[in-house]
Amino acid sequence: MSTEAKPKRVRLPIVESRPEPPQNGHSQNGGPAPKRPAPPPKAPAPPPLPPAQTGPSWAQFIGLQVTLLAAVAVVFGILAIGFFANAPTATETAAPVAVASTAPVASAAATPAATATPAPAPVTAARLPQPTVAPPVGSRAAQTVKVTLEARELDGMLAEGIGYKYWTFGGTVPGPMIRVRQGDTVELTLTNAAGNTAPHSIDLQAVNGPGGGGEVTMVAPGQSKTFKFQALAAGVFVYQSGSAPLPQQVSSGMYGLIVVEPPQGLPKVDREFYVMQGELYLDGKRDDHGMRTYANDKALANTPDYVVFNGSVDALTGANALRAKTGETVRLFFGVAGPSHGSRLRISGEIFDRVALEGTPLADQTRWTTNAQGASVPVGGTAIIELRAEVPGRYSMTDSGLGHAQQGAIGDLIIDGAENPGVFSPQH
Repeated sequence: MSTEAKPKRVRLPIVESRPEPPQNGHSQNGGPAPKRPAPPPKAPAPPPLPPAQTGPSWAQFIGLQVTLLAAVAVVFGILAIGFFANAPTATETAAPVAVASTAPVASAAATPAATATPAPAPVTAARLPQPTVAPPVGSRAAQTVKVTLEARELDGMLAEGIGYKYWTFGGTVPGPMIRVRQGDTVELTLTNAAGNTAPHSIDLQAVNGPGGGGEVTMVAPGQSKTFKFQALAAGVFVYQSGSAPLPQQVSSGMYGLIVVEPPQGLPKVDREFYVMQGELYLDGKRDDHGMRTYANDKALANTPDYVVFNGSVDALTGANALRAKTGETVRLFFGVAGPSHGSRLRISGEIFDRVALEGTPLADQTRWTTNAQGASVPVGGTAIIELRAEVPGRYSMTDSGLGHAQQGAIGDLIIDGAENPGVFSPQH
């Protein structure tokens, strides 16, 4: 069966006809062409955006904050260490802290402010009396001599405003001079006064026997003991306490001299004096006022506060100065108690005519040292010094160790009488 082809429809585009714009400014109909409105002005282009800024991420931000907090913690830690290092300890006085309170404020009189501990008042204790020189023995036969000593503990003046707890034989420093003849039998009794605080004894270097008598005379307060010895050798000897603690016993004043004369005695002189040098070690500072006691640590360090003649500063000056007259012969019995330092004794302006150090035969004065400018005496040693007073005036007696002199080892020898221009004459 045949089919007849149908024709296809074709859709043509619709063309809109627009009149041509007039040429030369005239309309199509020849008249002036109407003005075409001008196109609106273009809007200005927006300004370019600033470049995007890049910042830390959140992780970086958190890390920075942690670092800053750690630095602050370190700074505060350092400040805290410094604060606690400089903070007062419990033993130091803390400033009072104000505390808020609703209670009524008390008057100043009701709560007095804390005050510093007042310094000790100067001591007004009297100076200990000076020991006397025992009378010469002279030429006589040997005999028994009884000696009684009492150990006394008492307060006395060491220096201006300063007192000391002295331990003494008989209440003086040095103790009483014992004077006997070679060959005498000495019966010695030592009493320790009731009320004393320590045991005491006496050790005499003139004794041949254990401890020089120190062991058999060890007595408690309120007790007495007696022993005998024979004075076998002539000389000048130290006696001292033999009790512990020995440095304290000696430093505190328990020492003296025993003179054993030869059978014919010593030559007569016009004046005799008795001087001993000793050291004192004090608790506290050297010049602190008040009543002072012995300091063992200073004794162990060998650093005395005072080195003195006859127990105290200025004990041999002023009214207690040694006195003689021109033309007189003078004999000085001298000893060094220590307990640690020796002495080089001199009298400025005097030459020692004769000196007998320990061990020198007293009976043979031709063996004494003559024309000496001083006498070197070790700790625990003695000497006899003789001179003639030639020119009036004040003569200073010192330890040539000038440090000892500054610590108190100084005294005066006053010589009265007429001028002696042939020996000494000031030029005007």
